[in-house]
Amino acid sequence: MQKPSVPPDETVRLLSLHSLRILDSAPEERFDRVTGMAQRLFGVDICLVSLVDADRQWFKSRQGLDACETPREVSFCGHAILQERAFVVEDAHADERFADNPLVTGNPNVRFYAGYPVHGPDGRRIGTLCLIDKEPRSFSESEVLTLKDFAALVDDELASAAQINVDELTKIANRRGFQQVARHLLPLCERNNLEVVVLFFDLDGFKALNDKFGHQAGDAALQAFAKLLLKSFRNSDVVARLGGDEFAVMMAGARVLADRSLLGMHALAETINADFSQHLGWSVGRVRYDPDLHHGIDDLLRDADAQMYADKTDKKKEA
Repeated sequence: MQKPSVPPDETVRLLSLHSLRILDSAPEERFDRVTGMAQRLFGVDICLVSLVDADRQWFKSRQGLDACETPREVSFCGHAILQERAFVVEDAHADERFADNPLVTGNPNVRFYAGYPVHGPDGRRIGTLCLIDKEPRSFSESEVLTLKDFAALVDDELASAAQINVDELTKIANRRGFQQVARHLLPLCERNNLEVVVLFFDLDGFKALNDKFGHQAGDAALQAFAKLLLKSFRNSDVVARLGGDEFAVMMAGARVLADRSLLGMHALAETINADFSQHLGWSVGRVRYDPDLHHGIDDLLRDADAQMYADKTDKKKEA
């Protein structure tokens, strides 16, 4: 049996999944509607919305299956989330990766599997919409496209569940979403001896820009700054608008490269300012997580906020 590989973005992928707070939740008609329609349309024994957690796959919706979860190491969906396309096994008995898999040799006696990734609020592959049958079958290209359409319906429902954690204007995490991710990330990094740095940003002269040019210009500045942060930092870094003109970035890893990212921000800002009616400037505070000093994300944000104001004060003295 071939166990599924771990995706290169596993840490952030799990954070995306956990931020939804959907694991182990009660069945919901909106998801059951999709799996019920897909099961009938494709004529399969089983249809699932499967969410791939650290060591298990858990079924948010299931048709034709009593189990609510199975180990990740035997899952077909663990393989399916490794690619942004359909994962199809037409006959598991003839596939050396799965022929001796306990889900094939025992209940639910999988012979055919087709899964398409479903995504968290940041686009990470957090699970699948999958079809399972006890008989081998072929799966045409048109059927792949139909399965993709059903998976997109699941994406829509997951996105609606995530809206409370996303800033409507900039489409990045809001304060609530940032805090939820931090509550998972900080203990994880502490256990694995990984550094964490929080950067706290405040736009310089934002009130004057709003007063002079109006809220539309202010909104454009906030959106431009959010894009600047996303371009300057790694995909694995958590970027959020905390409120008003305040933003935060959480960087985690064996070796955090905050200075290099900040230098990249200044370089990119020159390009953005060339196409933007007003200059984008900012003050920033940087704090490294110390579990002896910080008891959670609120302590980190408080210290980073203080460092940001010190940076802003220094700039005013130099002006």
